[in-house]
Formats: sequence, C-alpha cells, structure tokens
Amino acid sequence: MKIVTITTEYIKLQDLLKLADAVATGGEAKIRVQEGAVAVNGQVCTQRGKKIRPGDTVVYEKNEYGVQYEDQ
Repeated sequence: MKIVTITTEYIKLQDLLKLADAVATGGEAKIRVQEGAVAVNGQVCTQRGKKIRPGDTVVYEKNEYGVQYEDQ
C-alpha cells in the first residue's frame, strides 16, 4: 500500500490520485473516477470529490493507497 501524507482533515479522491502519481493530471483523475475505475473501502466510487481520511483505502488499477496525517 502506498501512503499519502496530508496536512488537512481530508483529501478529495481526485486529488489523492494525482498526489499519489496514480494519474498524470487532474482531468485524467476526474475521468477515471467517473468511469468507475476507482474503489473506496471496497466499493466503486464515482464521486471525484469524495472525502478520503486516514483509515480509508483507495484502489485504482490494482494499486492500493492510504492516507495518514503528517504528524503520524
């Protein structure tokens, strides 16, 4: 699992994909999420603005991503 560190309460799903280098651009992230290519906590998610917090898992193209706060 790749861990992305954030300094805010949450990160939007499309921003997580971009920050984790899973996609090249925000536009690509938007398309992939809307196509249903991303799962959050085991469920397909088509909400690109879905709030991802520590403890949530995101799967895209067989890669798993998680979030942690900077101070952990």
